[in-house]
Amino acid sequence: MSEVEIRTVAVVGAGVLGRELAARALLAGYRVVLEDVLPVNLRNARAQIELQIQSAASLKDIAQIDYVSTVEDAVREADLAIDFVPDELESKLEIFCLMDRMAPPKTILCTPAIRVGIADISNCTYRAPRCMAVQPGVQGSGLPGKSVRLLRTATTPDDVAEAVRKFWLSLGCEVTSMDIATS
Repeated sequence: MSEVEIRTVAVVGAGVLGRELAARALLAGYRVVLEDVLPVNLRNARAQIELQIQSAASLKDIAQIDYVSTVEDAVREADLAIDFVPDELESKLEIFCLMDRMAPPKTILCTPAIRVGIADISNCTYRAPRCMAVQPGVQGSGLPGKSVRLLRTATTPDDVAEAVRKFWLSLGCEVTSMDIATS
């Protein structure tokens, strides 16, 4: 079994949480593709991220980020795709089905789901073994902070789970647990 490597991260949704994750991934050295259908969200994200890159002078010339307006453009070359749609079953199913259809087979689909189970979402894709969820640590909601809990499906291979764990570690997060989701 070959090692799964994450180099390109697609962030679907450039609202506050999506742009924060995009900036963190960019600062950690990943190529980032940030998507939103609302041009104002992309403009706000670009302005915020450019300020963060300027403060990290060492990244100014090597930071790679693309701003796109379709999910297809976002996930086309992604190794990891993370959505930031509302934490409701219908929204998650819709975006996961879209990402599943548009992304190459290698792409891992990840969601910051708290109320919606990753097992339910992954069963509606052709890549259940490559679907995972991330939850904030003990407190908070939205974008995971300093600690995260990862949820994998019963069919997620160890190399996929390990790649996702390494991604969150590279963002400065502590992975408190990695559990198999039951629903």
